[in-house]
Amino acid sequence: MLSGFEKIVEERIQKAQKDGVFKNLPGAGKPIQFEEANIPEDLRIAYKILKNANFLPPEIELRKQIQKTEDMLSGMKDTQERYKTIKKLNYMIFKLNSIRNTTLELDMPQYYLEKVSNALESKK
Repeated sequence: MLSGFEKIVEERIQKAQKDGVFKNLPGAGKPIQFEEANIPEDLRIAYKILKNANFLPPEIELRKQIQKTEDMLSGMKDTQERYKTIKKLNYMIFKLNSIRNTTLELDMPQYYLEKVSNALESKK
């Protein structure tokens, strides 16, 4: 049994169907094309809705921040500032790896600190 609100919604949808509002929509009659094949099947529709609402899942937002920080790091000259940025980057990578709940083989490597440490030691 439908509640009052659900009944109103259902009636409006049926009226819109009769009026042809849903005809000629982009992708009508075609299967949904999922851009992220690595998203579990049970989450794809939810991710699609979130994407249409311009909302990114935390993991993807964090990946964007990591990429932006890596790009920023490549142009830095100041050693102390690079060190701070690398610490921040390693923290974001650690956070991403902990969100994903995957095995260690699939984790993003945290190698930036080691690279900077080696570079600083070679300058001494």
